[in-house]
Amino acid sequence: MTAPLIDPFQRAISYLRVSVTDRCDFRCVYCMSENMTFLPKKELLTLEELDRMCSTFIRLGVEKLRITGGEPLVRKGIMTFFQSMTRHLESGALSELTLTTNGSQLERFADDLFAAGVRRVNISLDTLDEQKFAEITRWGRLPQVIRGIDAAQRAGLRVKINTVALKGFNEDELFTLVEWCKSRDMDLTFIEVMPMGDIGNEDRLGQYWKLNDLRAELARHYTLTELSERSGGPARYVRLEETGQKIGFITPLTHNFCESCNRVRLTCTGELYMCLGQEDMADLRAPLRNNPASDAPLEDSIRAAISRKPKGHDFDYSRQTVDGRVTRHMSHTGG
Repeated sequence: MTAPLIDPFQRAISYLRVSVTDRCDFRCVYCMSENMTFLPKKELLTLEELDRMCSTFIRLGVEKLRITGGEPLVRKGIMTFFQSMTRHLESGALSELTLTTNGSQLERFADDLFAAGVRRVNISLDTLDEQKFAEITRWGRLPQVIRGIDAAQRAGLRVKINTVALKGFNEDELFTLVEWCKSRDMDLTFIEVMPMGDIGNEDRLGQYWKLNDLRAELARHYTLTELSERSGGPARYVRLEETGQKIGFITPLTHNFCESCNRVRLTCTGELYMCLGQEDMADLRAPLRNNPASDAPLEDSIRAAISRKPKGHDFDYSRQTVDGRVTRHMSHTGG
């Protein structure tokens, strides 16, 4: 049972993204509808079940664990889960424990996260304009996030900013965001908006800003050098020679990044999605809960799921329709 997880295309699965809650204290317009219906508590994996689930994946070869949400730090008691995962870092079985957050709770938790072994965090931030920030997050407040970034850097956490590229919204802040990240020694990754979930009246096609166009705009002001490095995720990186900083591009639409995909996503209810852009999933909660004394059925279910991992997704805006769209919200799968 210790053989590594290999999918049908000979990709070793070494990266697990875990959504620990579907709840969030923001309502970002490209991620959630304003009036979300959240899952009943009994459907969520308990913190103890999350520990057992993640520990099983680590035993099967997962080396990188990224905690997501919703907003992971709004989950009650979540720091006990981070602290329990520390043992896998100390044993060497886990090479990295990290999280993606909106930054709202980092002022409270940054020191505790560092103490648990977290060394870097991704913070979602789409604008530096306080009014625009309130508009796009609906409920968020920019000063709270900035204080969270301050706290993270004081605690010793390496911060990367994730910015969703949104046409007509943050196009005019491209260079402002780049220079601000440079001034704070933070990496920056731009992400194309993805067609996931019903978000009410928001126009996916109207939001879509091709990163090829964004990159061309950057190249008019900076010298871009391609970097071969990978962080374990889907980003491709360049270095801006004039500033020395690293800029990432996550392009699920203009460039399908699936050929090297080494990751799967576990929801807070124990559903395993083998691909962010496909609906196929495996229920791991049942074998977990139905077999409290043995992990063997859970391991069998994980292996069966990995054997169904597809070659890639099929997001496509090119025909002026949101082809390849999946029905679940991004917050459900954890990004």
